[in-house]
Amino acid sequence: MAGKSAEQIYVGLDIGSTKVCCVVGLHEEGSALPSVIGVGVAPTSGMRKGVVVDVEETVSAITAAVDEAERISGIAIDQATISIDGAHVTSQNSKGVIAVGRADQEIMVEDLVRVEEAATAIQLPPNREIIQVFPRSYSVDGQTNIKDPVGMHGVRLEVESHIISGSVPAIKNLDRSIHQAGIAISGQILVPLAAARAVLTKRQKELGVALVDIGAGTTGIAVYEEGDILYSSVIPVGAGHITNDLAIGLKTSVDTAEKIKLKYVRAHTSKSNLTEKIRMEELDSDENVITRRELQNIAGARLDEIFSLVRAELRKIGKDVMLPGGVVLTGGGAKMQGIEDMAKEALQLPVTVGKPEGFTGIVDRINDPAFAAPVGLMLENMAHAQMAPDSGASIGQTVDRIKKTLRNLLP
Repeated sequence: MAGKSAEQIYVGLDIGSTKVCCVVGLHEEGSALPSVIGVGVAPTSGMRKGVVVDVEETVSAITAAVDEAERISGIAIDQATISIDGAHVTSQNSKGVIAVGRADQEIMVEDLVRVEEAATAIQLPPNREIIQVFPRSYSVDGQTNIKDPVGMHGVRLEVESHIISGSVPAIKNLDRSIHQAGIAISGQILVPLAAARAVLTKRQKELGVALVDIGAGTTGIAVYEEGDILYSSVIPVGAGHITNDLAIGLKTSVDTAEKIKLKYVRAHTSKSNLTEKIRMEELDSDENVITRRELQNIAGARLDEIFSLVRAELRKIGKDVMLPGGVVLTGGGAKMQGIEDMAKEALQLPVTVGKPEGFTGIVDRINDPAFAAPVGLMLENMAHAQMAPDSGASIGQTVDRIKKTLRNLLP
């Protein structure tokens, strides 16, 4: 979607387990980052753990969020980069090898396309398909860690790629919901990867860093090393489970439990404070006084589970306590008091909470870890739009985008 030649409109649409967020950015020529000119948020009950369970409800929530973003921005929205979430998403690293095609052995863009296709020739079950392919590094005749081999000379070209795949029914149900809401899909990206684009620095990615996005129904993990994505996964447990536990333990509604979680729960509490009594005005019963220990016993167990699962994922790839860049927390769950201290203790790594920074416009709406993924999707939308088809460094994502477009045209 374009405005004047000197400015462009970009849209990110994050379909989460409990809410849909739409972020609209205006990018002016000469600016590094777009200005946020529209934000829309709508609750949804059509998603569960990042997967569509009710198409009509999901369409209504998407429409409501997009309508709000349109009212605020004054822009008609007809396309967006959307999020992919859910435990059905898996990732793996794959290698592709080809012989350079030209007689003079100069590597061309066409060679990159062929080697990327070779890397995607992996065995997948019939009900799964590739969502994204990220070329991590290339090798030319044994020379490794090459970022862009176009123009170099060699006989043998290899690529190491990070491949993300997902369940076909889950992807098609989400695509159908988006299209029924009148939005064209210009790209799809995994939630933690979108959040990473919004909050991680180049230095953090070079050092080695894990982004942990704690959503309502899922927790997404993206691990970077030497500037490239190394590993990604989605755990089917999130901050919404803490809310449900509190609702059961305190015998109250889910809405009240959510308010109590954000206002009173501390993820990390010293032993000396456990006897502290808290009066909760949100509870309607006469027994509205509870000790910090009782509250910690309810919420702490689920938080322990989340960080134990995160650490187990890091252990799978040999990065348990081995990331110099530490861990960056995003998502609505990252807003809990004391979450940094608890994560630091559980993961044995430096931990910070990441928020989108450096933007202009209505920044008060996005200065929140819950908006890391929607803002990252907007930035991804901009990157895709500005990507030149003949850019060798981006050819893998270009091919992926073409495949996605063709797939969306199929009945």
